Amino acid sequence: MAAVEFLPKEYGYVALVLVLYSFLNFWMASQVGAARRKYKVPYPTLYASESENKNANLFNCVQRGHQNSLELMPIFLVMTILGGLRHPCVSAGLGLLYIVTRYFYFKGYSTGDPQKRLTIGKYGFLAVFGLMGCTISLAISLLRG
Repeated sequence: MAAVEFLPKEYGYVALVLVLYSFLNFWMASQVGAARRKYKVPYPTLYASESENKNANLFNCVQRGHQNSLELMPIFLVMTILGGLRHPCVSAGLGLLYIVTRYFYFKGYSTGDPQKRLTIGKYGFLAVFGLMGCTISLAISLLRG
């Protein structure tokens, strides 16, 4: 336990947000699996071809919603973990905002109309920029000593 004694007690909120994002990611993956069965897209096909599958766009939108979340996950995780060291409550709040917007991004994309991903999903970048600010604040405080 000595390793966590230097963390503020509020860092627990950061840890909970990270676990919550993991649940969201597992849920999105299960939705891709369900779409594979529904639209008959076998493994290891990453994206369906419209010339081979009339439902290719519907499947591809579900797949792309999850894939985009995976692409941004490292940025989200690193910024949340680091920014949370200095600003745990703010980082946890921003992380929660990001998770909510990611859910709506995925749900909108999964309709088959990619534009619907942006209705609420576009606000996720505000959370990421806020997390970047928290991480920059940490960096500056470390450099100043």
